[in-house]
Amino acid sequence: MRVLIADDHALFRDGLRSLLEAHEITVVAEARTGHEAVALARLHRPDVVLMDLAMPELDGLGATRLLTAELPEIAVVVLTASEDDEDLFEAIKSGAQGFLPKDLEAARFFELLAGVARGEPALTPALARKVLGAFARSDPKPALSTAEVLTDREREVLDLLVQGITSNRELAERLFVSENTVKYHLRNILRKLHLQNRAQVIAYAVRHGLIEPGNPEPL
Repeated sequence: MRVLIADDHALFRDGLRSLLEAHEITVVAEARTGHEAVALARLHRPDVVLMDLAMPELDGLGATRLLTAELPEIAVVVLTASEDDEDLFEAIKSGAQGFLPKDLEAARFFELLAGVARGEPALTPALARKVLGAFARSDPKPALSTAEVLTDREREVLDLLVQGITSNRELAERLFVSENTVKYHLRNILRKLHLQNRAQVIAYAVRHGLIEPGNPEPL
C-alpha cells in the first residue's frame, strides 16, 4: 500500500510515517496543507491519503472534495483529533472513505486501513452509529429514479451495508456467494447510484429512505 500523509504537525507526521513503515507500508509523500495534499496526490497517485482536517490554506474537507472529484480511485481517510459530529458527516459527504480518531489504537488502525485497500469503509462502530443516526434523522428525498434500477440482490447487499456488515468476507458469508461476486454487486451499486465508496452508499441509502437503518454491527 502507498500512502500520502497530510497533516500540518511535523512531529505527528514523523511518528505516523515511522509507524506505517514499520508495517511495511510505503509513505510516498507528506503534505503540510490541503493544497500540498492535492498537488502531491496528483503527482504520486497514492492508494490512500491520510487526511487531517485542520490545515492552513485549504482544510482537509476542501482537499477531500477536490481529490475525490478529480481522483476517485484514491481513498481518502480522515485522521483527526476532531470530535465534531459535523466534521464526520461532512467528510463522508465529501467522499472520504473513512473517519478515524487520532487516539485510535494502532492494531485497530491497521486493521481498518487494510480494509480500505479492499474498498471497505474505515469507521469505528461508534462513528458508524453516529453516521447512521444522523442520516436517518434527515428528511428523505426522492431517489426512486436511481434506486429502482437496483436488483433484488443489490438491495440485499445494501441492506447488509446499512446493518454494518461492510467487509467483503462477511458480506459473502451472509449472502452465500464468493467475495468476487460481492465485489461485482458493490461495483454495480456504486455505478448505479453515482457514488464513490461504501461509506457514501450507506449514507445515501439511509438519507433517501431506501433501507431502514437497524442497529449497526461492529465494523
